[in-house]
Amino acid sequence: MPRFFIDGPPVGTQIVLRGEDAYHIYKVLRMKPGEALTLCDGKGMDYACTLKRADKDTAVCQMEAISPSLGEPDVLVTLYMGLPKGDKMDFIVQKAVELGAAKIVPFLAERSVSRPDAETLQKKCARWRKIAHEAAMQCGRGRIPEVGEPLSQAQAAREAAQCQAPLFLYEEEREHGIRQALAGAKPVTAALMIGPEGGFAPEEAAFAKEVGMQSVSLGPRILRCETAPLAALSVVMYETGNL
Repeated sequence: MPRFFIDGPPVGTQIVLRGEDAYHIYKVLRMKPGEALTLCDGKGMDYACTLKRADKDTAVCQMEAISPSLGEPDVLVTLYMGLPKGDKMDFIVQKAVELGAAKIVPFLAERSVSRPDAETLQKKCARWRKIAHEAAMQCGRGRIPEVGEPLSQAQAAREAAQCQAPLFLYEEEREHGIRQALAGAKPVTAALMIGPEGGFAPEEAAFAKEVGMQSVSLGPRILRCETAPLAALSVVMYETGNL
């Protein structure tokens, strides 16, 4: 069923969509009056609606029922991702949203090869936010995950350490696995910090532990930087009963 986000809970039972959403309903989906669609307020509530009328500028919907969004996990996971090369971050953002991440925060690590200037980085962030919005619509999320402003690795580690389960995914970790760290836990908030292509410098790992993050491993194989966040998110969602 077609799904669109609206700006907060509606007032009344008639909801009007404009701009790109209206155009998509009218021109792309070619929906007819009487067809069903779902609107989401971005705060975890879904509104089952029937289309009353539409043109390329406006779509008028009649609300029929309200229910909690089923696509939202009960653990808020923030993915702190070391800035990778090329367009890998596009893929990471899209798949992280599909897997249930609540927020994605890019950061610059010592071994980050990609170091765009401030203007280029802002343009990239705008694209990642659009990708997150589209992915949330496609996969039935009840919220649009936030793409945060880029941070330094130290800033990201300090912020991540404030979560109940702050997990630092380190390729040199030999003693503690991610499942072991989550065993028996039911955190409300979790953080996953994952490095870029070259991984983390030893001093970055030491700093993350110093501020309170827990160093964990994803197993004996070295995963690519675009694979590791998806594997880690999958483990967290499974271990917390959200997958």
